[in-house]
Amino acid sequence: MVLDGHDPQVIAACRRGDRDAFRALFEAWGDRVYSIALRYTGERAQALDIAQDVFVRLLGSIGEFRGEAEFETWLYRMVVNRCLDQRRRARRFIALVGDFFTRPGEASALDGLLRSEMQERVQGVVATLAPEQRITVVLRYTEGLSYDEIARITGVSAGTVASRLNRAHKNLEKRLKRL
Repeated sequence: MVLDGHDPQVIAACRRGDRDAFRALFEAWGDRVYSIALRYTGERAQALDIAQDVFVRLLGSIGEFRGEAEFETWLYRMVVNRCLDQRRRARRFIALVGDFFTRPGEASALDGLLRSEMQERVQGVVATLAPEQRITVVLRYTEGLSYDEIARITGVSAGTVASRLNRAHKNLEKRLKRL
């Protein structure tokens, strides 16, 4: 029997200590957890540490999941908390890695070099955003989450999410207008 990590029965089985169910949960959500952590930290080793920590904590706290929110929201909240904890521990700005500029089709070597240089500049500027703005940008543009979903994950109102994105856009526009 193949288990689906999105199935509520899998979560119930995890709560009972079923290892196969937890494996299914990890296989279903592991890449997304790692992706968020990577885009927040910009460093693969840190992202792996965060992802591992999230799943270790998930294993220990799955019994606390009451199903009042969607599992995805609860899990994303754990990831966001681990990212922000990591940021507080590091006490420094962290580079955001992501493919912000994509073009369909093939590009010449010069196009690739220019795009790579522009990506580095954008990533450097994104890395200077306040942590709350940065995680909001990551959840919105790399995960494609709605304002309401981001609000549930970060524990703020949808209006606050909109405000953080607006401030992030203005900061990015101001700092990147020379590009």
